[in-house]
Amino acid sequence: MVYGYIRVSTDRQTVDNQRFEIERFCAKNDMAVNHWIEETISGIRLPEKRLLGSLLAGVKTGDLIICSELSRLGRSMFMIMSILNLLMQMGVQIWTIKDNYRLGDNIEAKILAFAFGLSAEIERNLISQRTKEALARRRAEGVVLGRPRGSKSTRLKLSGKEAEIQALLDAQVSKSAIARRYGVCRKTVISFIKTHLQPPESGV
Repeated sequence: MVYGYIRVSTDRQTVDNQRFEIERFCAKNDMAVNHWIEETISGIRLPEKRLLGSLLAGVKTGDLIICSELSRLGRSMFMIMSILNLLMQMGVQIWTIKDNYRLGDNIEAKILAFAFGLSAEIERNLISQRTKEALARRRAEGVVLGRPRGSKSTRLKLSGKEAEIQALLDAQVSKSAIARRYGVCRKTVISFIKTHLQPPESGV
């Protein structure tokens, strides 16, 4: 299955140019797009908040996604790398026209896997360090850490992590990063914070 993915940021932009680029590319390479995904939304939004999320959930091994350039997938490098890493693990290829990027079973994919693994490790180390510093500061302030005796959490995966999560929030770690750290979805983190913690006003 060949998918054509098109994204523009505002209503003032048109999808026509990207569609034309993809159709011309396919014509030159004797290919055809089986299904189009078009959306008007900022690349800052998480994939699951976009039609892109549905696409990523529906593709299968051997499928191909074509888009005009990598920036159509997201605005941040880490978001783009996360998406590419997911597709690579699923055995899904992605080709871009302007970047001339080909993700598949090649050296570029292996380099990407190494780069993503390294960046993820750096993020984990930074979060760990910031958590330790925030916990130490809260202890110094006389805050009693840990879940109150006899209390129960409906979010079992996060039970007993109240102090750590509060420390992460204090350290300005994003809810998405917290979710990745504990292997839960962002909605679970948000619900847990609302139920069990008091998020800082400037939290992201």
